[in-house]
Amino acid sequence: MRYLPLTPADRGEMLGVIGAASVDDLFVDVPAAARLSGPIAGLPLHASEMAVERHMGALAAQNLSAGQAPFFLGAGAYRHHIPASVDHLIQRGEFLTAYTPYQPEIAQGTLQVLFEFQTQVARLFGVDVANASMYDGSTACWEAIAMAGRITRRTKAVLCRGLHPHYVATAQTMAKFTGDTIDYNTPKLEGEPDTAGVIAGIDAETSCVVVQYPDILGRVTDLAAIAGAAHAAGALLVAVVTEPVALGLLEAPGHLGADIVVGEGQALGVGLQFGGPYLGLFGCREKFMRQMPGRLCGQTVDAEGKRGFVLTLSTREQHIRREKATSNICTNAGLCALAFSIHMTLLGGEGLGQLALVNHSRAQQLAARLAKVAGVSVLNEAYFNEFTVVLPHDARDVVRALADRQVLAGVSLGRLYPHDAALAHGLLVTATECTTDEDIDAFAAALEGVLA
Repeated sequence: MRYLPLTPADRGEMLGVIGAASVDDLFVDVPAAARLSGPIAGLPLHASEMAVERHMGALAAQNLSAGQAPFFLGAGAYRHHIPASVDHLIQRGEFLTAYTPYQPEIAQGTLQVLFEFQTQVARLFGVDVANASMYDGSTACWEAIAMAGRITRRTKAVLCRGLHPHYVATAQTMAKFTGDTIDYNTPKLEGEPDTAGVIAGIDAETSCVVVQYPDILGRVTDLAAIAGAAHAAGALLVAVVTEPVALGLLEAPGHLGADIVVGEGQALGVGLQFGGPYLGLFGCREKFMRQMPGRLCGQTVDAEGKRGFVLTLSTREQHIRREKATSNICTNAGLCALAFSIHMTLLGGEGLGQLALVNHSRAQQLAARLAKVAGVSVLNEAYFNEFTVVLPHDARDVVRALADRQVLAGVSLGRLYPHDAALAHGLLVTATECTTDEDIDAFAAALEGVLA
């Protein structure tokens, strides 16, 4: 097929139909400072393939990757050991090339994988049903808020202070177009979550309360207390889990009263992957199932009585009339869901519990060692594998200084909350099964050197 570029007349005709004077009118929502008015200064207009490869390789070499140095970053993206068999299996041709199964009769393998994935997520979250995955944790969180609004016919969502700020930003962005009210304040450097404050914000207009478990500071919130208050006001409880390994030790949110449970599945099977693609997890109580976004795979029998799999529910805009769709989520993160499911299968319930114990033990070891550093205090009274330390200086400066010493020391709260000076000295650190004794010693020694 020939490439037929548009003519100025073609462009003019299309702009006239949509009522835009120029192409630039299509980008008015992009800040002027972020738009380019011409070629990037200093970048050659052309170069040979070999020259580009050399240049890009030199840029990549400046990165300090997770496996090259002591690594204590978390905040929603975690470094765990992924068995080699996960990568081997997801690269099989029948999985790697599979797409959305519009024709279930020839996509039984894909549907079965998604069915098993849904079962694992539902059991992990302690809910009745889970969907076939979503894009990532932040978009799953917003979809839960939208779903709660449809169920309760209310438009106010109360977000706990400890909800990840990226999840908050996603909800705030989407709420601009739906008219929903997002009730949220930044967290305080306190050892316990503000449960009383969350409950106080619930009123007759509240559709849902959104609580992260554990929260962005690593604290473990009392979901049962908030669930009781939410239900008494006719609202739903949405629990957000960014670290699914934590549920190997902590009680499942659904067992504590959560009506909708969402989260990020990256920690199991997916890997850090420079920030994506990731995997959104979504589950709920059975009575809310028809308001659930995305797709749901189910099990049945065929005309001969043999086990088979089908798309039981497809409430997305590609399957039904757009105005009746519960979401514009147009596909599922199928390959990432498969990786998650394989890793979960390899671990099993007992293995997940053992993995969680190792993570918590490593975090305790790290907290005890950092608490011995002069000027450093551990904020949390309870945590899983992630906790906050308070430093005598701005944590952003300390993180940069430690990176110069080849230690990736954590996520500064000043980076997550740049407009809240009260959080500037907070540093969120994470330990997993990948954290060694040598890593902890190197971190503590480097921190002592920087703070001296």
